[in-house]
Amino acid sequence: MTGALYVGVGSCRGASVEEVLALVERTVAEAGTATVAGLATVDVRASEPALLAAAARFGVRLLAYAPHVLAAQPVPHPSESARRALGTPGVAEAAALLTAGPGAVLLVPKRKSAQATAAVAGRPG
Repeated sequence: MTGALYVGVGSCRGASVEEVLALVERTVAEAGTATVAGLATVDVRASEPALLAAAARFGVRLLAYAPHVLAAQPVPHPSESARRALGTPGVAEAAALLTAGPGAVLLVPKRKSAQATAAVAGRPG
């Protein structure tokens, strides 16, 4: 694996900054000490204060993907609630894998809190 981590985050509208930051920090810690190189979500959540705070915390820009782009990325832990609400079977895992790029693997699969999900991907090599 390279040293860079790519984090995908999903959240309910209005999720608290504290909850999202705590979840993302715990999930990143599970992946090790590498640098967070990207953080991404679904486009309809790209203006959520909690997600913007998470990106700021790691000093990266928040990337956003349309639901149909996320839906095209296979994920190991699909969510029926995400499929119903957003039209994609997953946000966190799909966003992490897409942001990491070709050949990416999940280093930490989807982790959940009450109002959010987070996953971490990396690239071999």
